[in-house]
Amino acid sequence: MTASNAALRRIPALIAAEIGARPDQVGAAIGLLDGGATVPFIARYRKEVTGGLDDTQLRTLAERLGYLRDLEARRAVILGSIRDQGKLTDDLEGRVGSAVTKAELEDIYLPFKPKRRTRAMIARENGLAPLAEAILADRAAVPADLAAAFVTDAVPDTKAALEGARDILTEQLAENADLLAALRALMREAGMVSSRVIEGQDLAGAKFADYFAHSERWATVAGHRTLAMLRGRNEGHLLLDLEVEPGAAPGTSRAEGLVRAALGVRPGAAPGDKWLGDVAGWAWRVKLRSSLGIDLMVELRERAEAEAITVFGRNLKNLLLAAPAGSRATMGLDPGIRTGVKVAVVDATGKLLATETVYPFQPKNDIRGAQAAIAGLIRRHGVELIAIGNGTASRETEKMVTDLLAALPAGGPRPTKVIVSEAGASVYSASALAAQEFPDLDVSLRGAVSIARRLQDPLAELVKIEPKSIGVGQYQHDVDQHRLGQRLDAVVEDAVNAVGVELNTASAPLLARVAGIGPGLAEAIVAHRDANGAFAKRRDLLQVARLGPKAFEQCAGFLRIRHGAEPLDASAVHPEAYDLARRIVAACGRDLRGLQAEPARLRALDPADFVDDRFGLPTVRDILAELEKPGRDPRPEFRTATFADGVEEISDLRPGMLLEGTVTNVAAFGAFVDIGVHQDGLVHVSQLADRFVKDPHEVVKAGDVVKVRVLEVDAPRKRISLTMRRDGGGERPAGVASAPPDKPAPKAAMAASPKPAQAAPGALGAALLDAMKRR
Repeated sequence: MTASNAALRRIPALIAAEIGARPDQVGAAIGLLDGGATVPFIARYRKEVTGGLDDTQLRTLAERLGYLRDLEARRAVILGSIRDQGKLTDDLEGRVGSAVTKAELEDIYLPFKPKRRTRAMIARENGLAPLAEAILADRAAVPADLAAAFVTDAVPDTKAALEGARDILTEQLAENADLLAALRALMREAGMVSSRVIEGQDLAGAKFADYFAHSERWATVAGHRTLAMLRGRNEGHLLLDLEVEPGAAPGTSRAEGLVRAALGVRPGAAPGDKWLGDVAGWAWRVKLRSSLGIDLMVELRERAEAEAITVFGRNLKNLLLAAPAGSRATMGLDPGIRTGVKVAVVDATGKLLATETVYPFQPKNDIRGAQAAIAGLIRRHGVELIAIGNGTASRETEKMVTDLLAALPAGGPRPTKVIVSEAGASVYSASALAAQEFPDLDVSLRGAVSIARRLQDPLAELVKIEPKSIGVGQYQHDVDQHRLGQRLDAVVEDAVNAVGVELNTASAPLLARVAGIGPGLAEAIVAHRDANGAFAKRRDLLQVARLGPKAFEQCAGFLRIRHGAEPLDASAVHPEAYDLARRIVAACGRDLRGLQAEPARLRALDPADFVDDRFGLPTVRDILAELEKPGRDPRPEFRTATFADGVEEISDLRPGMLLEGTVTNVAAFGAFVDIGVHQDGLVHVSQLADRFVKDPHEVVKAGDVVKVRVLEVDAPRKRISLTMRRDGGGERPAGVASAPPDKPAPKAAMAASPKPAQAAPGALGAALLDAMKRR
């Protein structure tokens, strides 16, 4: 067995230790993934095979599997390169084989890596390698005396000879894997990240004022602070540095001591040791400190990006899995002042019925006309819900609707009004998908349709928008966009498959997120449905062009057909287990629909009685739970926040007010809450509960309806500080409020382009700076 094969065999054990599983579980999951199975399918329908690994563990497993396989491929390349050079020894092969990270592997490879012509190479060509060896061997000799013998036409004097010897020794130090590992460990432990303002940038970089003279430990700097400092540097306002031991006198630092030890410098006044000590100091200051500093700053950025991506993914998941209002006729209002309020009415299935633009505000001020038009649409289409976008003029629009509903005749339809997030609505409106859905509809009216539909079913509508455009992250434009896209796509896929999709009404973008389908097959399914009518059974999917048995296996369990020819098609039971489900139903002496009225019959069964060679206890238990409530929606019951009457602008807020609001975003330093004044307030992490909270996600998630009390209002800077503590706030960080440089007011954030925001800080940005300042 080669070293590479041995390392590949170790991968399951390495991943198992990281995700809290057994190697055999990981090995089984790897086999399924390699066979083309998707994470949602494995998590839901192959529990016996993996021992019950959940989707979170499987996502981590898949990510680490890719990294470790890349590591093994690189290991093989490196071993081949060193072998071809004729320099591979048993010891070296063992060191390469035992490296556990890419950085460690590259450190070992450095001395053998083909490189451009260096100063050390030139020194060796000039015959100075024996001089470096002589100084190392005889510390009592004066290095200048030894160097005199190496003066040639290419080496004009002893100074040049000693500089060449120094270059050779410095390169050896820079390629010493053990020394690099020790220095990295020291820099991670003792390093301080510092930032300072570039001269003359005080005004232009004012939003980064907290970092004009800032320093904190590399090991503990929070991700959002890292990204803020990096943005300040990238925008030309800040200088960043990694100081290993601030204030250490030359020759006394631990880092320099490690370099001296690597050269074997002995205490005393021997000429050779003195010269080598100077070389160690020079090598550290000029070569090692800068190169390792760059590596650690890259590592710091990657750490911060991973944190930011995790936060974004968590918030996106909560938004996607927000409670749906359900299949009811809904009116969507996209508020606006000068351009008017855009109105769209959709039926219970989301089909567009009518549109209108009304002008209740300046310059027309046609409130009566607007209310009359809206009332007419309510009457004609039996509107049950009114979704009002939470952007500019949202509260003015809500007040207009409130007055209208109060004036409606008794006994007639009186819809429920709800403020909903506009996140990404403008992005959808201008997309090719929206143009395909509504080719003859004005772009501005498409946003109103999206607002209406996202109240009915947030998941079904939000999957039409690129996840990065939904705007629930921190510094989302500053992180690796490929990694962010991969993580968010996985979040969307997991959310869609957790809920399930109605096969006969789902849009192509929604179907594309179902395990095993993808965009191409989704379009084929919709085309087949349009040409042949609704699917009567899940099995009919096999008639769709290019949808074969493997794709059917992966997707079937996540698709629903209500009121179809096969009752089990409305459930999450996979077709491969229908016979088992029917045996369970028969054992109860009822049909499937009768069991829903008498769930006690199912609960009386012993799951172990139905275990066979194909299906184990986990699957049997899942089927029993599904038969009790077929097709259950895992999302919470629909509930909305009630905004306080008379509180419509930030100027209406007063400290001490108790309000209800909806959590719109959760960051590492707190949660943002929409309380109906066009500007989200911040509940700092210290104000989320009466106990210590390390991670805000322990307490709240996006979409939660919460009670908050106003602590502080800074109207000129649009900052609102809130508390959820029962004691009314107690001790709190002064001045904490609301916003990072890339999260302006809600509407601006929703239309954000992939470029970093250059405008003044909005709610999330300023709060981020404030929160960072007092960490």
